[in-house]
Amino acid sequence: MASLITAVRSKLLQAIRSVNPPGRWKILVVDEHSQKLLGSVLKQLISLRRMLPSISNHREPQQFEAVYLLMPTTQNVDRIIKDFSDGRQQYLGAHLFFVDGLSETLFEHLTTSPAEPHLKGLQDLFVNFWATEAQTFSLQAPGLFFNTYSPPRNEAAFKSARSKLEEELRFVSKTIANVCITLNEFPYVRYYMPTHHAPLGPLKPNEQTRAPPPPEGSSRWRTNLARGDAARAYEVADTDFATKLLAFMIQQNLDEYKRINPEFPKPSDPPRPRGTLIITDRSMDTVAPFIHEFTYQAMCNDLLQIDDGTKYMYKFQSSVGSYEDKVATLSDADSVWTTVRHMHMREAIDKLMADFNKFMEENAGFKGEGAASLNDMKDMLANLPQYQEQREKFSLHLNMAQDCMNLFEKHKLPLVANVEQCCATGLTAEGKTPKTLVEEMVPLLDSQEVINANKVRMVALYIQHRDGVPDEDRRRLYQHARLSMADQDAVNSLVHLGVRISRGPSDKDIKKKLKQKTYNDDDYELSRYRPLLRTVIEEHSANKLDPTLFPYVKDPPTFLSPAASLKQPAPQTTSLRSAKPSWHKAVRPNVLAENKQRVIVFVVGGMTYSEIREAYSLSASLNKDIYIGSTHAITPRNFVDDLRVLEIAGVGSRAMPNGVSLAGAHHSYQEYYDEKYFTPDPPAPQRPTLPVQKDSKHSASKLVKTQSSYSGSSASLVGSGTVEKEEKKKKKGLFRF
Repeated sequence: MASLITAVRSKLLQAIRSVNPPGRWKILVVDEHSQKLLGSVLKQLISLRRMLPSISNHREPQQFEAVYLLMPTTQNVDRIIKDFSDGRQQYLGAHLFFVDGLSETLFEHLTTSPAEPHLKGLQDLFVNFWATEAQTFSLQAPGLFFNTYSPPRNEAAFKSARSKLEEELRFVSKTIANVCITLNEFPYVRYYMPTHHAPLGPLKPNEQTRAPPPPEGSSRWRTNLARGDAARAYEVADTDFATKLLAFMIQQNLDEYKRINPEFPKPSDPPRPRGTLIITDRSMDTVAPFIHEFTYQAMCNDLLQIDDGTKYMYKFQSSVGSYEDKVATLSDADSVWTTVRHMHMREAIDKLMADFNKFMEENAGFKGEGAASLNDMKDMLANLPQYQEQREKFSLHLNMAQDCMNLFEKHKLPLVANVEQCCATGLTAEGKTPKTLVEEMVPLLDSQEVINANKVRMVALYIQHRDGVPDEDRRRLYQHARLSMADQDAVNSLVHLGVRISRGPSDKDIKKKLKQKTYNDDDYELSRYRPLLRTVIEEHSANKLDPTLFPYVKDPPTFLSPAASLKQPAPQTTSLRSAKPSWHKAVRPNVLAENKQRVIVFVVGGMTYSEIREAYSLSASLNKDIYIGSTHAITPRNFVDDLRVLEIAGVGSRAMPNGVSLAGAHHSYQEYYDEKYFTPDPPAPQRPTLPVQKDSKHSASKLVKTQSSYSGSSASLVGSGTVEKEEKKKKKGLFRF
């Protein structure tokens, strides 16, 4: 299976290495965002970040060609032009690689500028997304939760709020298209179309945004065709869900890319069945973010203070017995983490101890019974000073597992989680309807040993289990739990995600087409609930997913010949982005070892770690390559915090302290993009004037320009028979790729 991290890394490295002649030293010029993106997939560059010249900083002219890896903003294009204007030549030549697609307007601006004679080639890489795990990607844009679900502040604000959301969705659509292009996948596109609630947030039907009503009497026409455009335009507001708008934007982006690149997707051998992209959103499953999960990754992110799901500070015991604070990075580079992250905590602890004992036997010459508990591991780790790296890994996960289990007991999670599971599944551990749920829950709500955050989660799950409760019952639940007004706001804000929280005596249960399945394959009573996303992927794979609930943007596949949609490649063409020949070698897509059918899932508004786990689990059980992405990854703590301020457009939130902007969309998408990736230029350094050296002509004698078989020039360090030390070159911003 193709790892997203590997795919992005390969694409970046192949692009840089494609600059001819290969193997020579190159200056790599980046901007703030491209540097972070590069560092996220090339960990060895993290220590060299200060050495990478930034296009926003003052740089001395160099007698080398440069590779520019930049975001396609107006600001960056102007900076490139400035490097080669007004008699200035920053480098011998410029090889331009844009992380995202460069607009035609900026392309024309570049090719008609004074910099044009110095441009050796230009290429769009389409890798503008964060590959956080092998099968997981993110936009790292938690603020989109408020753009999508916060109600406009007043009736007059609906139009500007909707235009702002559509602008954000356009950016999301281009990012998802980048994922598909990087994976060389031209998927069918499906989207979630709920039937039990109207569009949410700024998309809620409103006079400000809805088309004018049709003329009187037009309703007598029964067929959709006969009713006319006016009636259809008026009614479309009732189905304008964020998932639908996004799906159509993605399809448009992919169609446009294929029009420009007819060979996309390039064929594989053996042929890969055409995949499917499924667009859903957080409102589809409002239960999963509240549930206590007891698999290792989900439990750690729920109970521990882990920054952005990757950075964790813990106490490390040195070889002399003292403790020091260490910050660990939880990533795919940590083999211990990738092995245990989707295991139940009990299994993860057993695996850690088994691997630790095996390591002791093989490397430390240990003879004995081995570690039988986490405390045993802790004691034995202190006696392994010679195995620093492995000590740190085991010490990290020992600390995390131990802290989780301590909190598990301290917060009465066995009792809390049992109530949660009964609410979420509608069944007890014995498979019966829970009849004593209130009796079990109220003592926990009254208890001072149960923290308020867990009380909010229980109340929210109970209200959803009952499909809403009478207002008086809800008030009593709040009273028992002694919830603050902010905590009550968190529960009440579920209405903005399409959840009914209040119901009268005559209200009937809402019929939902997508229902929770009962799974009997888990040995753990406190892990019975499975996210609805699992049901969606399973039913899609079995061709049983309701097409009215998840319609296709275009015609659905026939399912008779999975490989029939693969077309023969078109003849290779020259670069479509250059007015002159490009001297780059073609960037080859990541070579895939297996050609399983793909399912790519995108969740607007945040994905849970339980949903991430299901993507990995179902990849194995369904024999498919399943990827999952979202605007951001969420923990129960983050989700509750965001719900507290959802009603007030995110004001005071961590992601968007000032709330959703009251201003509408920008005049153009490029203007929005430029603002998103704007970085201020630092002031030019003030340097004292130095006398000009008389023999300055000899100072450049070390640089000898050599011509390759290509017309593009390159430079190599020759010197008087010796080569400069690599460390000195790195300090100049030179790297060999």
